[in-house]
Amino acid sequence: MHLTPVRSRIRLRAAAVAAALGALLLAPLPAAPRAEAAATLTNAGFESDATGTATPAGWSTYSAAGQNAASFTEAGGHGGGYRLSHWSASAYKVETYQYLSGLADGTYTLSAWVRSGGGQNSAHLALRNCGSAEQRTDLPVTTSWIRIVTSVTVTGGACTISIDSDAHAGNWLNVDDLTFTSGTTGLPVRGVDVSSLRKSEDLGGTYKSSSGATGDAVGLLKNAGANYGRLKVWVNPADGYNDKARVLATARRIKAQGMKLLVDFHYSDIWADPGAQTKPAAWRGHSYTQLRTDVHNHTYDVLNALKAQGTTADMVQIGNEINTGMLWPEGSTSNWSQLAGLLDSGISAAKAVSPSTQIALHLANGGDNALYRTWFDNATAQGVRYDVIAFSFYGYWHGALSSLQANLDDISARYGKKVMVAETAYPFRLDSEDAHENIIDLSSELVPGYPASAAGQSAWLRDVMNVVEAVPNGRGLGVFYWEPTWTAVTGNGWDPADPSSGNGWENQALFDYDGRLLPAASRLGG
Repeated sequence: MHLTPVRSRIRLRAAAVAAALGALLLAPLPAAPRAEAAATLTNAGFESDATGTATPAGWSTYSAAGQNAASFTEAGGHGGGYRLSHWSASAYKVETYQYLSGLADGTYTLSAWVRSGGGQNSAHLALRNCGSAEQRTDLPVTTSWIRIVTSVTVTGGACTISIDSDAHAGNWLNVDDLTFTSGTTGLPVRGVDVSSLRKSEDLGGTYKSSSGATGDAVGLLKNAGANYGRLKVWVNPADGYNDKARVLATARRIKAQGMKLLVDFHYSDIWADPGAQTKPAAWRGHSYTQLRTDVHNHTYDVLNALKAQGTTADMVQIGNEINTGMLWPEGSTSNWSQLAGLLDSGISAAKAVSPSTQIALHLANGGDNALYRTWFDNATAQGVRYDVIAFSFYGYWHGALSSLQANLDDISARYGKKVMVAETAYPFRLDSEDAHENIIDLSSELVPGYPASAAGQSAWLRDVMNVVEAVPNGRGLGVFYWEPTWTAVTGNGWDPADPSSGNGWENQALFDYDGRLLPAASRLGG
């Protein structure tokens, strides 16, 4: 954060105030503010004190090292004229907090708009002394305002809302417009796409816990917190993997772990995405009418086989990253009535097998609001039935976290649907383990504030999950980490028709180059 001379003078004045109040400000928590405690947040937008106040009205400031001046109000709020900031020219630890009492027992959610330059040892919002375990949410690295939430169960009628920094010189954060209201948050879906796992294992891939004990990859991810598995389905892939038989086998493993199942139909023999929606070889030359039958029969066949073996799909994607449609050219978005017909064929088949199975429609470019509005306005006009809107969001391609949040918020409200991130990932290193260069292998490709390290990968997944959790009205369904088990095993490359093709993804897996589970996996546990 750049400091102007005016701001520097403000810091000096704040420091003088802090010195005069030293004995009071160093008092242990939470005794100091109890006399003024109320059941609602006071000065939640920091508008009462203008600029330069170390301890805003209604709040208290504490620093064991007497660094209270690192907490201050200044101009540039989210909703009003002012905000709370933490910053110092030297390393600092400071807490700005407010004690509430007279609360009815129950579950409460803290919401706040935040920004942070990152780099701190810790920068988070906390709910403590509430009669239950302390809850905290770390601040994302962002120069744009982002809303984050965290929930706590209050027993005993009191709770402390706290903004905490343990920071290096020059680290900064901003907080504004807090609310503390009845209700709870959380992500029902914390998923992993393990589509490449079976092939990896067949070719000799192994997986280990963080301590180095060899184990079942699905079980290791489940124990880390994953509660949903995602499997893509190709029609007749050249290597035989990701076909019906292999999907059935891996689905049994997912369900045996007590996890739920998302089946992702590509309607292709190879990758389907915004740049390629290639028909399966067996369907080439078919008329549009026949393609509708193909989609219905293929969808029904796979899902009914899953149901027959006791592993009914809990959610189904009809198409993968279908920004531009599917089964080109007949199902292109240039002919929406035909695309809607193909989607309806898949949806009807899925519901015929299991009416309770949720239907997701999945686009990439999760920060592109204009794309999503145009696409789902057309789907709505065509009467396409669905339950969930699924986003791919890779920060190095799809924009800022604030753009994802704005899109999730708008799209969920506009169509009244649950939303989820069906794909995200981040590198824990840049170098490649095999001879094939990684898709992300340059520091210039990284998201600012998120290094290619175990900590950077963990922070990325944490912050994407926080953004989805903060979608209003409980419409944020969850997040899937894409291909956490796609490690660099010879033969398990990107091209199913070429056994010599390499893997450009091993530096974004959730297992390191020794096969050990990485810290980011624990984020799946919330």
